Amino acid sequence: MRIMRAAFASRFDAADPLAALTVGEQPEPSLPDDDWVTVRVTASSLNHHDLWSLRGVGLRAEQLPMILGCDAAGVDPDGNEVVVYPVVPTPDDPRGMSILSEHRPGTLAERVAVPRSNLLPLPAGLAATDAACLPTAWLTAWRMLTAKGRVDEAEAVLVQGAGGGVATAAVALAVAMGRRVYATSRDAAKRTRIAGLGATAVEPGARLPERVDVVIETVGAATFDHSLKSAAPGARIVVSGATAGHEPKVNLRRVFAMQLEILGTSMGTPGELTELLAFCAERGVRPEVDSVVPFSRVADAFARLHSGDVFGKVVVDHTA
Repeated sequence: MRIMRAAFASRFDAADPLAALTVGEQPEPSLPDDDWVTVRVTASSLNHHDLWSLRGVGLRAEQLPMILGCDAAGVDPDGNEVVVYPVVPTPDDPRGMSILSEHRPGTLAERVAVPRSNLLPLPAGLAATDAACLPTAWLTAWRMLTAKGRVDEAEAVLVQGAGGGVATAAVALAVAMGRRVYATSRDAAKRTRIAGLGATAVEPGARLPERVDVVIETVGAATFDHSLKSAAPGARIVVSGATAGHEPKVNLRRVFAMQLEILGTSMGTPGELTELLAFCAERGVRPEVDSVVPFSRVADAFARLHSGDVFGKVVVDHTA
């Protein structure tokens, strides 16, 4: 049995998720079918999904230890630089699929196993540390804007709670698409950085100078009423998270009178990830990176994410 270094959930701790993190040796992941391959990971990035896993959300005790991490860029068995699409078939899951680290070992390790069809070429000119930010948060934002939000029909976009991975990605992408972008944050320093990305930064709940055609909503109860009030007739409010409450009050009169669409989404397809990679490579769009941490200090990367002070993605360099 081959052994490798990995960052994994060894137990659950709802109050202190960092206490449930272990960095140590784990067996190399097995290949369940002939069409699966092992990828040598060169870069990965963290998501709040990893902290929720350490709290015990979405995992059962019998699944422990579970290697964490959804996102990765690496090298395939043939020596090709690749980006890993993190959604894998999972017959035992009610969804019929799962994300790496939910049922199968994740990417915060020396190696990860995935179906060969999950490997996408790393575009020329795109660094592995940048590409490793894209498969979860950026792919979710891309799908929210394109397939769900129909941003090609829009002029203005509101992004709630910018600073986190998905919201910051949505700001950068919508600006690159030439849309007028408004973005909220409670943190004045983050509002300054959001403005630096080309958006108009406002405080949560602030009245906008215009109603918007697309709202990117990852916050939930704390911002949902503002999302409804900011929406133009026929606007799309696209939801992919609820970090500040999952049961908002919804004014249904506003929903039907303004003919609003409230759409849920999560992740995206391999084809959409291919489109996103090409868009970033061709337009020179790069993820906002909060920090790059060597794998030898991966626990520090988790502490950084848990602090709540991040702006953009926390990246782990597996070559350092």
